[in-house]
Amino acid sequence: MTDKRTVRTWAEVDLDALAHNYRLLRGLAPDSRFLGLVKANAYGHGAVPVAKKLESLGADMLAVACLDEAVELRRAGIAIPILCLGQTPPELASDLLAYDITQTVGDLETGKALSEAAVKAGKTLKIHVKVDTGMGRLGFLWLEEDSAPTDEEEDWAFRQTEVYELCCQPNLHVEGMFTHFANADGDEAYTETQLRRFLDLRRRMEQWNVCPEICHCAASAAVLNYPQTHLDMIRPGIALYGYVPDPSVKDPGLKPVMTVKSRIAAVRELPAGSFISYGCTARLERASKIAVLPMGYGDGLPRVLSNKLEMLIGDRLCPVLGRICMDMCMVDVTDAPGVKAGDVATVYGPGLTDWAAQLAGTIPYELLCQLTPRVPRLYLEQGSAIS
Repeated sequence: MTDKRTVRTWAEVDLDALAHNYRLLRGLAPDSRFLGLVKANAYGHGAVPVAKKLESLGADMLAVACLDEAVELRRAGIAIPILCLGQTPPELASDLLAYDITQTVGDLETGKALSEAAVKAGKTLKIHVKVDTGMGRLGFLWLEEDSAPTDEEEDWAFRQTEVYELCCQPNLHVEGMFTHFANADGDEAYTETQLRRFLDLRRRMEQWNVCPEICHCAASAAVLNYPQTHLDMIRPGIALYGYVPDPSVKDPGLKPVMTVKSRIAAVRELPAGSFISYGCTARLERASKIAVLPMGYGDGLPRVLSNKLEMLIGDRLCPVLGRICMDMCMVDVTDAPGVKAGDVATVYGPGLTDWAAQLAGTIPYELLCQLTPRVPRLYLEQGSAIS
């Protein structure tokens, strides 16, 4: 068990908050299955503990980005279905089969190769067909029924029949089909267009007597904004960890799961005119007390937040001064009386993470995912720390 009294910087992961978010999101789509995103180390929160909690709560499926992430969960004892969202080379099909991983397939060539590998192994591989309805990333390209392809686009005309051909490949069980919205937190019309394209293909597949039992397209923004997209399963990511995907999306009462803290290493009194940190980008206009915190970009604190970020120390927001270093940063605590070495600064947490993301010109996802392995995660449940 990690003892926060002995570590320099740590992240507290509140599994009760995770459970709260799970139940809230599940309540928004009571007739849909629930897939929890645990890719990228569960958005920095720790894939195995988060996956175990979601499994205990009753999640129907988990999703990861790559085979290695899936194998980590299986080796940790996770038994519920796991969907690999990213590409897996067909030569690794034996691992997909051995670990019972459901694979995303977005092109016929890969599907045929996976089918061949499954046939050789004498096993059946579960797959979810990915359809590109407007994201422009991965998946079978969707062609409107009334579109006449040009010579340059003639291969598009075969995309729909390619989906059918994929579904006919031996030893592949087409369990699901999905698409991904490009702008569900900003463009309702485009989202509706993507949904219509997806549902059109589903109807076409039914005419082919191919009926995937799980059709899904709703990530966090669509779960919160568009009930009509919930279909057979929802797959929230950032909302599960307590954040809306965009400030324009109404927060239904999510609780941030992670709080990042750092213990002050030293408090120094410096005279007016002193420069702080590399590049001398900050100069004190008055005699000041400067706290040195053992957290830097080596821990995942972005250097771009230099001279911008504020940290909560006691009941005061205290500004970061100077450039953030690899292992340390400096904070002005002149207006926070009584601050001393050993006191704790809250770096990210409720209200703070969103603000830090705005200052960095990014999104909370990135800040949370950037936390490096040397920041230990301390898991809290019902007010107590667990290993």
